Amino acid sequence: MILLDFEEPIGKLQEQLEKARQIGAETGLNMDRTIKEIEKKVIEKRKEIYSNLSPWQRVQVSRHPKRPYTLRYINAITDGDFIEMHGDRNFKDDKAMVGGFGTIDGETVMFIGQQKGINTKMRQYRNFGMANPEGYRKALRLMKLAEKFNKPIVTFLDTPGAACGLEAEERGQGEAIARNIYEMFGLRVPIVTVIIGEGASGGALGIGVGDRVLMLENTWYSVISPESCSTILWRSREHKVRAADALKLTAENMYDIQLIDKIIKEPLGGAHINPTEMYKITKAEIKTQIKKLKQISPEKRIEQRMKKYINMGIYNE
Repeated sequence: MILLDFEEPIGKLQEQLEKARQIGAETGLNMDRTIKEIEKKVIEKRKEIYSNLSPWQRVQVSRHPKRPYTLRYINAITDGDFIEMHGDRNFKDDKAMVGGFGTIDGETVMFIGQQKGINTKMRQYRNFGMANPEGYRKALRLMKLAEKFNKPIVTFLDTPGAACGLEAEERGQGEAIARNIYEMFGLRVPIVTVIIGEGASGGALGIGVGDRVLMLENTWYSVISPESCSTILWRSREHKVRAADALKLTAENMYDIQLIDKIIKEPLGGAHINPTEMYKITKAEIKTQIKKLKQISPEKRIEQRMKKYINMGIYNE
């Protein structure tokens, strides 16, 4: 198991647990009582730690290498019939952005999201979940297809930001993201957005305009990452913890200032501890939100969506 730095006390208890099991297996002694006591301590320590996570620690959890990514959610939530669709019909297929039709308990849904990759080779293949302009144009093409067939849209946000290389800028990265934001406001089908990991900058917002925006408990949503913020303000990444505190990027912060609609609780220790339970919880929430949104007329949904984003922000005149 991969442990984060603040999980060190849990790691020590798990070492004791493994040693107790090893002693029982090698000597034949009954270690059940000892094992149960240590398992109880692990749960208690995990509760203690995860009930007091700092913003930076939540950022760390959102980036855990074992945390499930978009395709794992889609494959777990759907009825096993997800069909991935490729290409923006203009330049090429962006592997950092995935999407296609699938069914949730018989109801067809268009799924779209960023995919990071599960190992070094796949992360390079997926460009670490940082989509190029063709990725956002593919996403928009799929959204328009969903609208054509009157199917709800579910987007999964998990990106450190949009691709920022010279070629991406030459192909119109800013225009592609802006176009998506503009077009999503007018889509006549329900849109449910779920932040499952990192929600950074316009890279996330490019597929993040939803009737309902949901955040998993240990995720973050901000205009910039703590490291980048630290680099700009203090010319060093060393102040990333301070930057995370200042950015107010946690799910609780986002809910308090009404930038999201709901926080989805994660299994104790994060989504990577019990992915199966996380998929079950997320699926139930998505179904609930789609059912509620379908009861509203398209015209009313669009009006509410517009008002939702117009009313965001706190300011004085």
